[in-house]
Amino acid sequence: MKKRTDFLVIGSGIAGLSFALKASAFGRVAVITKSTLDNTNTRYAQGGIAAVFTEPDNFEKHIRDTLIAGDGLCNEKVVRMVVQEAPERIKDLIDLGVPFDKRNDGSYDLAKEGGHTEHRILHAKDKTGEAIQQTLMMRVRNNPNIEIFENHFAIELLTQHHLGEEVKRSHPSINCYGAYVADLKGQTVATFLSRVTVIATGGLGNVYLSTTNPEIATGDGVAMVYRAKGTIENMEFIQFHPTTLYDPEKRPSFLITEALRGYGAVLKNMRGEKFMSRYDSRGSLAPRDIVVRAIDNEMKIWGDDHVWLDCTHLEPEGLRDHFPNVYEHCLQRGIDFTKDMIPVVPCAHYSCGGIKVDLNGQTNIDRLYALGEASSTGLHGANRLASNSLIEAVVFSHRAVIHSSGRIGKLDFKEEIPDWDFKGTTHLEEMVLITQSLKEVQMIMSNYVGIVRSNLRLERAMVRLEILYKETESLYKRSLISQKICELRNLINVGYLIIKMAMKRKESIGLHYSIDYPKRQREIG
Repeated sequence: MKKRTDFLVIGSGIAGLSFALKASAFGRVAVITKSTLDNTNTRYAQGGIAAVFTEPDNFEKHIRDTLIAGDGLCNEKVVRMVVQEAPERIKDLIDLGVPFDKRNDGSYDLAKEGGHTEHRILHAKDKTGEAIQQTLMMRVRNNPNIEIFENHFAIELLTQHHLGEEVKRSHPSINCYGAYVADLKGQTVATFLSRVTVIATGGLGNVYLSTTNPEIATGDGVAMVYRAKGTIENMEFIQFHPTTLYDPEKRPSFLITEALRGYGAVLKNMRGEKFMSRYDSRGSLAPRDIVVRAIDNEMKIWGDDHVWLDCTHLEPEGLRDHFPNVYEHCLQRGIDFTKDMIPVVPCAHYSCGGIKVDLNGQTNIDRLYALGEASSTGLHGANRLASNSLIEAVVFSHRAVIHSSGRIGKLDFKEEIPDWDFKGTTHLEEMVLITQSLKEVQMIMSNYVGIVRSNLRLERAMVRLEILYKETESLYKRSLISQKICELRNLINVGYLIIKMAMKRKESIGLHYSIDYPKRQREIG
């Protein structure tokens, strides 16, 4: 069964829906999402979206903050582009109806987060991502040029490989013609042919045991592009969020927004000491990689399971008004953060690397674009500055629409692509194998490829993951397609890329910290 669309968008977060809305002016758009339209990483974003809006802030300050956080590995041309285009893209969101908070005088209530030298974070209370997601979904659902396919899982990108041509990583010209997509409810696989394909699949946090990401964040886009011989980079830079609510039984981990520290909350160890000043002069508002390693070190020194985030010295009414979501969630767990300190731990949050793209979001595979967290634009370098992810998504989505719409009329459908070849049988006991293998992957990555790494840990992780890779590929080839087997396969691909790139990085920089390589200072221009 074949379906044809001008633009095929895989993913329904801020990157995918922003692209879909603007692309709909130039052709038919199909948005596929493996869950419901609102089940995205975007929806879980609390803090906000960064942009220069008022004095004394300016572009140069935002650029420098981003470069410093990225530890010398950012592409400065990309940083300047994103920072300078950010205000216009924010206005696009406002025009769509995103309700960013304002002060009594009508100006936007700008927050400050770790690594930022000025107040430049627009937010909607502490549910910014949800406000953006709901606004975009309403617009998409009412757009007659956009067709939505919920509970549809992209299995594989279509290239010359599916026409019988051998495609190697060194191939001079790979083209993308769409994707094989499984209807998870109808249990069929359709061939989606497209003129342009967009990967906007979000994060990969579930490669770790503990993550802020929803269960759907399994690195599907990165894995698909890697298998299609696309270029992947910087996967060693996995950002762990410093403050998530400590609850070993809860998944995903509940994120305690960085804006709370920007508001004045401070980190303390179990002895009640404000420890961050021992690690960085910026204290609790240092960049995330520094804060995470500091917390990790404090926990290891004292043998504690968590540290504290203390808001009790702050004005209660203002706290409740600015952070109602965090307040209500903590209250449900028996914590009144106006009176009680919040137990927090770091956990996997964001991938700074991914599918390498140019200034227009295009990959090295022609007709294929990657946006949002699945992409590697050069903005984040070795460590993402807080609240730069949402703005990156809308800036690159806008540029990708401009670039792809200018050539859409010259691109044809590849009708010769064969339909999906149904093979294999599924046995009841195989689900047990998938579940167990998933736990093993997450254990390997958490224990050996976490906040602090070493050559020995990475080597051990690679040996163990290779065993799981062989077992899973064998199971995949003899099984009917299911979401769980595809996700496991993708997570193993992603884990392999993280380990491989971490092994090649012979230095400690940004989010990649190895006890075998001392940290060295880098000059930021």
